[in-house]
Amino acid sequence: MNDQTTLDAAAAASAECGCAPTPAERDAFRKPGVSRRGAIGLGVLGVVALSAFGVSSGVSAAYAASYPSWDDVQRAKNNEASKAAEVTRIEGLIQSLTQKVAETQAAAQVASDEFYVAQQEYFAAIAEADTLQAKADEQAGIADASARKAGQVAAQIYRNGGDDTSLELFFAGSAENADELLSRLGTMDKLLEYNQSVYDDAVAARNSAQSLTDQAIVARTERDRLQQVAEQKMVAAQQAADAAQAALDEQAANLETMQAQLAALKDATTQTVAGYQAGVAQRAAEEKARKEKAAAEAAANSGGNSGGGGTPGTGGWVRPHGGSRSSGYGPRSQQCGANGCSSSWHYGIDLANGCGAAIYAAQAGTVDYAGANGGYGNYVRIQHGDGVGTGYAHIKPNGFAVRSGQRVSAGQVIAYAGNTGGSFGCHLHFEVYINGRYTNPADFMAARGVSI
Repeated sequence: MNDQTTLDAAAAASAECGCAPTPAERDAFRKPGVSRRGAIGLGVLGVVALSAFGVSSGVSAAYAASYPSWDDVQRAKNNEASKAAEVTRIEGLIQSLTQKVAETQAAAQVASDEFYVAQQEYFAAIAEADTLQAKADEQAGIADASARKAGQVAAQIYRNGGDDTSLELFFAGSAENADELLSRLGTMDKLLEYNQSVYDDAVAARNSAQSLTDQAIVARTERDRLQQVAEQKMVAAQQAADAAQAALDEQAANLETMQAQLAALKDATTQTVAGYQAGVAQRAAEEKARKEKAAAEAAANSGGNSGGGGTPGTGGWVRPHGGSRSSGYGPRSQQCGANGCSSSWHYGIDLANGCGAAIYAAQAGTVDYAGANGGYGNYVRIQHGDGVGTGYAHIKPNGFAVRSGQRVSAGQVIAYAGNTGGSFGCHLHFEVYINGRYTNPADFMAARGVSI
């Protein structure tokens, strides 16, 4: 995907997720001659992660070099001086391709890990802001209840002698009964003491509520900042992934041919260049047939929608994967293994239908990320409009069926389940986002007629 398409998808995703910057933040982003879209597309991470390896999102100078044709090899083979020069050139091109693949893959790994960290920090900030606000609301409720109690006690005190007339009535007829008078005085004193205690509780609760509200405001500001950081790092990670894929595609398209050409130039026997060329063509045909067979088998396996994968609900929503639920949403015990440790809060639902089982788009939308994502392994995110998005994690190696910027329909196969990232077995980790915030996928999908 080219840079413009990447930036357009990123801008659309930012609008849909509700993470556009405030006017003040927009001013901070912008520099003379740099638009907001340009600022998001560049991103601090993108500059650092890619430039650290000398990688850009476009095609490097190494790829701009022309590759030797078989006619070039044949002509060089007939002249010793030309042959030596062509051998050196091809060896340099092979080395350049191999180095570029390694560099871009390393840069993509760095970018994907930082995207994952930023995304998890944003998720944690959501929980922190929500917790503080819930505590503030609780203290405000206590303050209101205490204030009502104080009012009730004050009314009682008033009834028992709150003005001169009441005091006269209070003492009237009591001179003959000292015990009754003392009892009344004691009751009033206790009411006054109790009312002061209730008032103090109300003031303390109100102060606590205000303090917690102030903290919640700060936490929400930090949450929103981290959301923007996560979106920027996602754009940078996608650019790095695209650069790595471009290098890999370039290598796949040329490496075998150049290796055969090099072998032909170095071969001292009577084998012809045509023979090497025919061998390359044959292997290419075999690889194409293998891929077509694998695709046909995958399509056949997904056609049955095993375990309900792709089953439609209402409003165009479908079940994203077959199989049973292997882990639910919410708090859980942390597990650790060779692939790392799981989180103590599960932001999605796990569906297990076996390695390589098809994963379906839960609703029509636009893919705004398809690449590695740290502990999520290979990951796809789709924006469906109205601030709703979905995420699909632990996709198998080379298991993507879509690319960033691609429009997909509900129920379309977008990937295949795997065990990448911090996974403990082949499954789909499925998340739902509303304006960028995670929510319970089971409840969200159930409201749309889909059981997961």
